[in-house]
Amino acid sequence: MDYRREKLKSRIAWGIAIFFACVWLVVTLVPFIFMIMNSFRKQFDMLAQGVFHLPDPWYFQNYVEVMTHGFFGYFFRSVIVVAVSLISMLIISAFAAYPLSRMKFRFRGIIYAGIVAMMSVPMHVTLIPIFKMTTNMGLYDSLQSLIGPYVTFALPMSVFILTAFMTTIPKEIEESAEIDGCNKFRNFFSIILPLSKSGLSTLAIYNGVSMWNEFAFANTLLQTASNKTLPLALGQFKGEHSLDIPIILSVLVLSVLPMIILFIIFQDKLVKGMMAGAVKG
Repeated sequence: MDYRREKLKSRIAWGIAIFFACVWLVVTLVPFIFMIMNSFRKQFDMLAQGVFHLPDPWYFQNYVEVMTHGFFGYFFRSVIVVAVSLISMLIISAFAAYPLSRMKFRFRGIIYAGIVAMMSVPMHVTLIPIFKMTTNMGLYDSLQSLIGPYVTFALPMSVFILTAFMTTIPKEIEESAEIDGCNKFRNFFSIILPLSKSGLSTLAIYNGVSMWNEFAFANTLLQTASNKTLPLALGQFKGEHSLDIPIILSVLVLSVLPMIILFIIFQDKLVKGMMAGAVKG
């Protein structure tokens, strides 16, 4: 009797979970379908055909128009900023998380608490100070002006997550290596860093999406069109084609497509990185 009751509860729980998963799928998928379908229409076809009818005919000129009017410049500048920012953030996070998770030293708790406390600082509160600082440093209106803020605001969360992840790695592995003559630097590069690949991959995907879509700092610190990144491309095309909604939707599709492709390719690493700490803990 108890077995049947538990089985019934399990089925009900799974049914509720599947229901909410389907609802969330619809909520997230419908806007994406709307965006893709209407990006293949002519300017006024949305009014004539309806927004959820298949385009008739399929109009590819919107994408040709976008790609021949500077889209790839925005794209490659975003790739450069995100790549440099992510590499810098992952290196600094790993070097900071290792001593915090594996060593005992004076003021360790205070330093860790300070890093965690920085997570509560709203990113956009610092727009004006960072604008003044980059102007004084001569970095205003350059891609370098974005790398510093992107790395800085990604570090507290990244160090917090990576510290918790490294803590779960058994100390016996490191102690065995020390018996064989490995020092702390060798342990870090040969043992801890390879075992932290799942955590680093998770941080790279999570922060990469945020940096790729970041608008406020890019809009504040960049001025000339030759330096603007992809999130600002929408504003540029919106100014040129204010009434041509399909072209604007084409820019949106091309902007989100790289992140979707990367997520599909690396989703297994993301799931493993998120689950590893939970399983070991």
